[in-house]
Amino acid sequence: MSEYGYFQKEGREFVITTPDTPRHWYNYLFNDQYVTFTSQVGFGEGIVQGYLGRRIMLVDSRQVYISDAETKEFWLANGLPLRRQYESFKCIHGIGYSEISSQYQGIAVSWRLFVPQEAPEEIWTVKVKNNSQQKRTVKVIPYAKTEADGVYRAQGYNVDTAGLREEYNGIATRSYAKIESSQFQEVSAYFLADKKITGYDTRKNAFIGTYGNEQDPDAMYRGGCTGSECNAEKICLVLENTVTLEPGEEAEFHYALGIALCRKELEQAAKRISGGKTEERLEAVKKQYEEEEKGVTIHTPDESLNFLVNAWTKHQTNMGSRWARVRHNGYRDMVSDSECMAAFNPRLAWERFKRALTYQYSSGYAPRTWLDGEIRDNNFADCAVWIPMAAASIVKELGDASFLEEEVEFNDKTSASVYEHVKRAVEFLWNFKGVHGLIKLWGGDWNDMMNQAGLEGKGVSVWLSIAWCQANRQFGLLAEALGKQEDLFFSRIRGQEMKDVINEFGWDGEYYICAINDQGERLGSSECEEGKIYLIPQLWAIMADVADEERKESILKAVDKYLETDLGTLVSWPAYHNYIPTIGQMTQKPAGVHENGGVYLHPCCWKLAVDSMMKDNDKVEMGLKKILPFHHEYHEKKCEPYIMCNSYFNEETGYRLGTAGQTWRSATGAWLTKALLQYVLGLNAELPGLKLEPCLPKDWRECSVVKEFRDSVYEIRFIQEEEGGCNRIKSMTVNGETWESEFLPNEKGMKYQVEVRLSR
Repeated sequence: MSEYGYFQKEGREFVITTPDTPRHWYNYLFNDQYVTFTSQVGFGEGIVQGYLGRRIMLVDSRQVYISDAETKEFWLANGLPLRRQYESFKCIHGIGYSEISSQYQGIAVSWRLFVPQEAPEEIWTVKVKNNSQQKRTVKVIPYAKTEADGVYRAQGYNVDTAGLREEYNGIATRSYAKIESSQFQEVSAYFLADKKITGYDTRKNAFIGTYGNEQDPDAMYRGGCTGSECNAEKICLVLENTVTLEPGEEAEFHYALGIALCRKELEQAAKRISGGKTEERLEAVKKQYEEEEKGVTIHTPDESLNFLVNAWTKHQTNMGSRWARVRHNGYRDMVSDSECMAAFNPRLAWERFKRALTYQYSSGYAPRTWLDGEIRDNNFADCAVWIPMAAASIVKELGDASFLEEEVEFNDKTSASVYEHVKRAVEFLWNFKGVHGLIKLWGGDWNDMMNQAGLEGKGVSVWLSIAWCQANRQFGLLAEALGKQEDLFFSRIRGQEMKDVINEFGWDGEYYICAINDQGERLGSSECEEGKIYLIPQLWAIMADVADEERKESILKAVDKYLETDLGTLVSWPAYHNYIPTIGQMTQKPAGVHENGGVYLHPCCWKLAVDSMMKDNDKVEMGLKKILPFHHEYHEKKCEPYIMCNSYFNEETGYRLGTAGQTWRSATGAWLTKALLQYVLGLNAELPGLKLEPCLPKDWRECSVVKEFRDSVYEIRFIQEEEGGCNRIKSMTVNGETWESEFLPNEKGMKYQVEVRLSR
């Protein structure tokens, strides 16, 4: 698989075999209150979130020190520093947990982290085994850098206190935070153990030292913890357990690191960690994710793709639909990821979608994010456009339009049906029009970095107008399902009007432009010196059925001509090389980075869907191999092979060529999942039922998928036969009988075995 590791346990674990990967390779662990991430050497953060995105940074870094009590020599269980010669090392990133194992001087150590579902905490398990030939006394010293008391700044203030809480067998802070409301409340960051501790520290200067660092703490040179209390200095959280081991003997310690919002929660945390049920809690986490993410399983000739989708990108979608991009609560991100989740868990997707709706304005407008106690609009125009598409995708999977009648609040605490939320989103954008009748760009559409092109209210977005056509079309389907004939009528009239406007004023002769800025300049036009063509208007013109057949052919040729590279499809071309204040931050990014001429993988997944719609299985096969991080046929990629990133850096970035942007916090995983299931494998849910419209890569002679759909299970096997048919379905059987209807049968509790023969 990789020089750095391999999949195991049907892909639900990725084993990293060396601590020094090209960069930190992360795993994300989360519940509804807490999200944290850890790399293969324990690097990461942990965030507790309350109402309106009020946050406490519980963890800013972690270490587990191991000390020989006799010699006072110490090392880190997480494989640092890299210059130390460990006898063995591996890290297992699993769905819902990570475990780092190493051995040094005959002492084997494993350190496992997971986030339980019932509390804003993370659980550490440290196992030590004496593999040497003599009795050894060792100290296990887990350490967490916390910002619960505020970030330390020179000549700044840290005024919280921390110390021993003997009754809880651990340490805790006395801190204050705005977490549940705009008022400060007393909270405690705690670090508790299941076995009697033999030491602790809560003052950073006592443990790390005034001039020390985390890999060389002063206290470790003195043999371990100092027993420090902390009063108005920078806090750290450190525990110590001492154990004597005979040769071959092993010991195990469990720790809980979390936030308590009251004394009762601190007492409950102590009871949980001392209750001896850590393994049961981890198994509950594994089972929950298996249940939430089991709705679809693929089996293709590409084993790594099977592992990626069956485990990791579904999990990435799950995380995104709840935590968006983690650094903030992105509205469009949660809504779009919920839409993608519908392909494998529509009921959970519906609940996540309704949660996002509660932050929508009663006007229909939707904000960019909510964070630090406030809703932040950030002048974004596009967030409402995702609402109708998500609602339609989820309801189609559920097969019951009555879900649309459920009442959900707006952010002003008034409420309306989900259908009304959808309708207001469509109407807000319809009324948010500017020049030529196109929808205003304002401070950015999907392209966050085009943030200065429309702030004066004169600029318009051709892409957003196209996306509105798709959203309006989906709204029309929902209106029809509920018998809202007047809404259906107006959606059709308005849809045709917008389509005509786009084709008159958005067409550049060869492809669609992206936008018109406040100054009246056409962005993404052949008349531009840089940024002559943008990818996403071309893709969405096909997805939304805005382009006629002749224009579809033209724009696809233009994409091939200007944007296709060995590394992937560029999101724009040519890149900007100087800052342009009438466009925005996009032009501040180096050429070839992200939106500025990079290979942005989120749109590449939209292209995978479009190529499937166009029945171009050669491009589907090529596109998958360019997107996937473990395929290097077209170009070498230098990133984690078990999760999707947001982008690849192209040749203009120099030494960054082939390296990746951020992982996990991206729609790439969600949209790869949706594009593969709905478009490549063709599992297309409509209100009448499930129909098959596949466009399989030619080298997938046989593949299969198991899908749960409306309380039935479908085991679908695809067989490709002779050349020349462009994935035309030749024949289909259901439970051994010929099936010719458009939609597959559906009866509650039934299992259907479907065989589909295709010409390729």
